[in-house]
Amino acid sequence: MRLHRNLCFAVIDGLTLIFNEGKYADKVIQQLLKRDKRWGARDRGFVAETTYDIVRWKRLYAEIAEVKEPFDRENLWRMFAVWATLKGIKLPDWKYFEGTPTRKIKGRFDELSKIRKFKESIPDWMDTLGEKELGKAVWTKEIEALNEQAEVILRVNTLKTTKEKLQAELFDLDIETEFLKDYPNALKLKERANVFSTEAFKNGYFEVQDASSQLVAEFLNVQPGMRVIDTCAGAGGKTLHIASLMENKGQIIALDIYENKLNELKRRAKRNGAHNIENRTIDSTKVIKKLYDKADRVLIDAPCSGFGVLRRNPDAKWKLQPDFIEKIKKTQQEILQQYSKMVKVGGQLVYATCSVLPSENQKQIDIFLTSESGKDFTFVKDKKVLSHKSGFDGFYMALLERK
Repeated sequence: MRLHRNLCFAVIDGLTLIFNEGKYADKVIQQLLKRDKRWGARDRGFVAETTYDIVRWKRLYAEIAEVKEPFDRENLWRMFAVWATLKGIKLPDWKYFEGTPTRKIKGRFDELSKIRKFKESIPDWMDTLGEKELGKAVWTKEIEALNEQAEVILRVNTLKTTKEKLQAELFDLDIETEFLKDYPNALKLKERANVFSTEAFKNGYFEVQDASSQLVAEFLNVQPGMRVIDTCAGAGGKTLHIASLMENKGQIIALDIYENKLNELKRRAKRNGAHNIENRTIDSTKVIKKLYDKADRVLIDAPCSGFGVLRRNPDAKWKLQPDFIEKIKKTQQEILQQYSKMVKVGGQLVYATCSVLPSENQKQIDIFLTSESGKDFTFVKDKKVLSHKSGFDGFYMALLERK
């Protein structure tokens, strides 16, 4: 592979914003990709994947390059040189790469690869917490899986098409996909492609949604005609899946504290042809109280650490802080206590997170079931999805029934 100066500059500019200014990697990359209209798919792929790669392996590359934060541009070029050397890419004769110790880089890599926190490029506290919660053997496998690049999975919108029809339509555009066993509405891309520019996407035939995330709506046991409340709907990935499972019959109330996210859900619902969704912003406790004892099904897709989705958000490794985990656990329990009151007698509740930490998952359910609000519920079943076993995001979901 030959390195091109303008693409490498884009990567360095992106890393400056992510590492030194705390910007979110996905937003930075979106901006970078608009930088030069002449860039083809391969150029844009290089910028996005190289930036994500260096973000993912920040600690390891910084250690090998012997640089410390905050990184100046010279430091970032040194980290870039480490990335290129380890990928087997010949460094061009540019001033940024003068005196790059290629052999030393490989030696340091071999040495540091014996220590998990460097090999998997994670902060000390995260490594300690993962091992404490999952045990050494499981955590070692899990963090390795969470460092792999996430595959692109589509969820077919069955309100508008079938898996077979969508697969054929994409095939005509040279986008090859395959079915996934045990994921009834999923198509996996064989190679990365810009699916958002397709007519199929604009017509609402699919959404991009990880296979593990697609299990959550299925777990909720919805039926057409029910009243279902999605309490932390956000931009509505799972809400839209619920709508398709309900065949547009019945009512879905999508709640969130952020109105802008619900506005995005409104746009997506229109594209998806899902017209049984009503959005309500949680701007006071009245919104929740009005819905007590009203729902056949309630989904709590709780805010969490995101420990299960580090593959697609590698910068979260550097943004997350231990005190945030403690705060979010309190929030999770408060939400469970309050939102569970919306389930009517005989109705069901699913509590889900995109975390692999038992303290955010089974332990929260145990605390809830022994509390005053939880005594009216029985535990039906749960599902723990680990990335190293599934090949997809780490997730947890528990199904409870109100007596």
